[in-house]
Amino acid sequence: MNRIFSGVQPTGNLHLGNYLGAIRNWVALQTNYDCIFCIVDLHALTLPQDPAELRASTREVTAAYIAAGIDPERCIIFNQSMVPAHAELAWLLACLTPLGWLNRMTQFKEKAGKQREMAGLGLYAYPVLMAADILVYKATHVPVGEDQKQHLELCRDIAGAFNRRYERDFFPLPEPQIFGEATRVMSLRDGTKKMSKSDSSDYSRINMTDDADAIALKIRRAKTDPEPLPATIADLERRPEADNLVGIYAALAAQSREAALCRFAGRNFSELKEALSGLAVEVLGRIGGEMRRLLADPGYIDQVLRHGAERAGAIANPVLREAQQISGLLRP
Repeated sequence: MNRIFSGVQPTGNLHLGNYLGAIRNWVALQTNYDCIFCIVDLHALTLPQDPAELRASTREVTAAYIAAGIDPERCIIFNQSMVPAHAELAWLLACLTPLGWLNRMTQFKEKAGKQREMAGLGLYAYPVLMAADILVYKATHVPVGEDQKQHLELCRDIAGAFNRRYERDFFPLPEPQIFGEATRVMSLRDGTKKMSKSDSSDYSRINMTDDADAIALKIRRAKTDPEPLPATIADLERRPEADNLVGIYAALAAQSREAALCRFAGRNFSELKEALSGLAVEVLGRIGGEMRRLLADPGYIDQVLRHGAERAGAIANPVLREAQQISGLLRP
């Protein structure tokens, strides 16, 4: 069976964009793929983290996976740092990765900004660790958003470099899986910016832990323009806030944007917001309630992570040992 690998950083405040752009799609994959879903806590360390908050966020992401419908018995759920093979393989791959490849990574330039000379090595080199995350399980497919396509292409390049260096087809070249509607959910306060965990405005995003009242309030306060909703997709795309709300409604209702727009064309935003609020409360309200129930029992979440790490290690460790042997490292 083909194998999926994907992960989310445990940096807190999982939101509607994380659910629609990633987690919801993963739920659908578990019937047809061997699925490994990771909480990539080592990646989180590329930026300063409060240790207690990082541990709490790791449990929160785990709870979100389960509450959204990922079955921890059918899939592997674990936190990255529990399987040392990720970091060990990353070193082998780093020794094969030219600096020129890493210099092309746009996310480092965006995150480091003008302080590039002061950025940590981890922020610069984390695409190599991401490649190790995928390749240590010989994953065949990786669900990615548009912002991660470049890193997956690098992963394929690194896998190819290893295979060419040692003249064997050891690592597969993983294929991207990019899903359709609402893979990019924008801020409720600015339709030109992606919904983000780090946005300073509480009303810009709907968190997966929000209750029904908070969800309804944020949708009511979502930025709109004074004109009725347009009749065509072309006109919709020229109005970013309208496009965002219609796209969110379409994704939650499992409809095309065209079908969603047809329902609300020519109507006031209040009608769209009312319908969207009911739909969001129905979907995320259930997930948020289940997350809160799971988070009240951290012992259960930790048990899921330990069991997942054991299952993940059983796959990753033999791949690492063979990669070490191929590389010439003595393992007496």
